Amino acid sequence: MTALEIKNISSGYGEVQILWGVSLKLEKGKLTSLVGANGVGKTTLMRTVVGLIKPSTGSVSFNGSDVTKTSAHAKAAQGLVLVPEGRQLFTDMTVSENLEMGAFTQRAKANFKRNLERVYEMFPRLKERINQKSGTMSGGEQQMLAVARGLMAQPDVLMIDELSLGLAPFLVLDLFEILKRLKDDGLTMLLVEQNVQMALAVSDYAYVLADGKVELEGPSRELAQNEHVRAAYLGI
Repeated sequence: MTALEIKNISSGYGEVQILWGVSLKLEKGKLTSLVGANGVGKTTLMRTVVGLIKPSTGSVSFNGSDVTKTSAHAKAAQGLVLVPEGRQLFTDMTVSENLEMGAFTQRAKANFKRNLERVYEMFPRLKERINQKSGTMSGGEQQMLAVARGLMAQPDVLMIDELSLGLAPFLVLDLFEILKRLKDDGLTMLLVEQNVQMALAVSDYAYVLADGKVELEGPSRELAQNEHVRAAYLGI
């Protein structure tokens, strides 16, 4: 069953078009990755899907309903949640306060205690720093908090933009282990990631974006063996 379907999306910034008829699907309970070089439109696509940018053409369907013109706030309330590039935490707020801000939807508020316990169990480092201001934390800890804040919204689909950007390798491994656990729990996810090798290793299906268009798609294991992908993105 399809959780999220993006059809022929074209969008950009003002007169500058970045995306040219992009289509992709997220199957329920699967982890889908979107990979490609810098500047090809990955973040633009995420921002368009959640409603921060209006597409010039195309549509977005979430759980069977057309949400193309739905606001970003309303989409989040329905369960379409973005962990943005750069984390965008409330740096003067504590870990606890940031997590509370994530649980702004009615259904998240109803299950706040359960979701908070789950997040702290998944990210024990955050529980240790419950009263620490997020702006004083390390980059890895801030990324953990950004993902945890997204989970506090109780998403049906969680989209993560650049999970590993700027992080030490051992922290990247920790975060990808969390992704695997969330996938095993049945959460539908879309991962935008520059670390193509890690993204293909953890995901079920993948799309390769180039020059604002989908260049390749297929099961992640197959793309990992694709000669073009190996040469262009894996350095093989």
